[in-house]
Amino acid sequence: MTETRRTLEERVAEQERIAAIKALKYRYWRACDAKDVETFRDSFIREGASIRFGRMGDYDDAAGLVAVFEKVALRKVDGRYVILDMHHGIHPDITLLSDTEAVGRWTLRFRQINLIDNTEKLGAVEYDDAYVVEDGRWKKSKCHVRELWSIVRPLPEGAVVTQGF
Repeated sequence: MTETRRTLEERVAEQERIAAIKALKYRYWRACDAKDVETFRDSFIREGASIRFGRMGDYDDAAGLVAVFEKVALRKVDGRYVILDMHHGIHPDITLLSDTEAVGRWTLRFRQINLIDNTEKLGAVEYDDAYVVEDGRWKKSKCHVRELWSIVRPLPEGAVVTQGF
């Protein structure tokens, strides 16, 4: 088997592309937690993203998922958000297909506080993504999730939840 020899510049460029894709994914999760609709939407291509989000629905464009995000994440009661999320993405496995296309898999550690139901949800989710360069920046063209497991339990009596929003 003959190994294709790549120059140092080519290898560095590949690592820079992978780093940019990781930054995109982390920005997306940070936007989820910060309730930042604009950054959330900007993580996806302008039109035609393939989105499969299990119980949250399937969409042929990011607009559908953005609408759900706005409805759930931005809901307030008495001036306070009622859904508080925490996304911790781990185990990135990114494969470059070309200078402008890539695929990736991730594991998500997810935690959510629901102040309507007074519950806490913990879960593990797998992401199967595709990325393309659009307008000089990496964007998600595919985002399919599969819940591995979750547990929902009541918040302990007397629990105090503070918000910094």
